[in-house]
Amino acid sequence: MNAMFAAFVAMFLIALAAWFGLEQARFSAADKGSGPAVRLDGE
Repeated sequence: MNAMFAAFVAMFLIALAAWFGLEQARFSAADKGSGPAVRLDGE
């Protein structure tokens, strides 16, 4: 049970880090005004 909980927490942290990294990349690209990320800003 404890190992399952630890695995769940690890997966959650990895997903959170991946989402945060993608958001940062999207906003930095939008700041530069280049790339496909600019289109997502208007949503």
